[in-house]
Amino acid sequence: MDQVVGVIGLGIMGGAMARNLRVDGWRVLGVDPDPARCAALAEEGVRILPDAGAAARESRLLLSSLPTPAALCATVEAIAVAGAPPCILVETSTFALEDKQAAEAALRAAGHVALDCPLSGTGAQAARRDLVVYASGDGEAVAHCAPLFAGFARATHNLGAFGNGTRMKLVANLLVAIHNVASAEAMVLAEKAGLDPEQVFELVRSGAGTSRVFELRAPMMVARRYEPPTMRNALWAKDLAVIGAFAAALDCPLPLFSAVLPLHAATLAEGHGAEDTAAVHAVIARMAGLP
Repeated sequence: MDQVVGVIGLGIMGGAMARNLRVDGWRVLGVDPDPARCAALAEEGVRILPDAGAAARESRLLLSSLPTPAALCATVEAIAVAGAPPCILVETSTFALEDKQAAEAALRAAGHVALDCPLSGTGAQAARRDLVVYASGDGEAVAHCAPLFAGFARATHNLGAFGNGTRMKLVANLLVAIHNVASAEAMVLAEKAGLDPEQVFELVRSGAGTSRVFELRAPMMVARRYEPPTMRNALWAKDLAVIGAFAAALDCPLPLFSAVLPLHAATLAEGHGAEDTAAVHAVIARMAGLP
């Protein structure tokens, strides 16, 4: 395989993947509207291009990590009209299934292949290549991308038909939302009870009550420092809305998920939008009367 990939979206996740692919020996082309992100990655050997169409003309493999469905639509349009040879777009963002399907149909009509490949993991995990790829779509294209996945993830699972990656991601994110609030609630209870937060973290981490979310975010809660974010609350709100709509379309009740939504909304309302989702701890601490 030609070790060239265009990474479209150089935020927390896309930037980490671009860096790891560079370390793995790939020639990485980068696209992002933020000049600061582009400048930082250019210093690390990523060649910055003006848009996704330019990347499609130079690489048969494209990897996107985008903040909004509108950004995905613009990316797809740029690729479709670029006049580039057939390429594969590995789409890793978390969006509604309908948005992914529209992107796949538009690229297929233009002679390209889109894969739906959401990621399990936070920005911190992405930085250390501790991601899991939920790959779905054309089987030959998924197999062709195996070396690419190995450059930024620790594991890849092929879930079959296009869209199953997103379905799996939404199930996983439902648990993340619940575990995040449960972790904050437990840490606040421990502090109200007079326990040492650092000791609580160590003991929960080594026992049956732990979770990957607790292990990642409880240290931020102990320190009451919610930056730098591994997932910003403002972006997480989009993911929560997608989960809710997905479940509603399936007429599936989500009682625990529904219970945590007001706390995540309060986290945004209290000004924590740019901070990590661990900042829900600050909301519960305030509710509990902690200083």
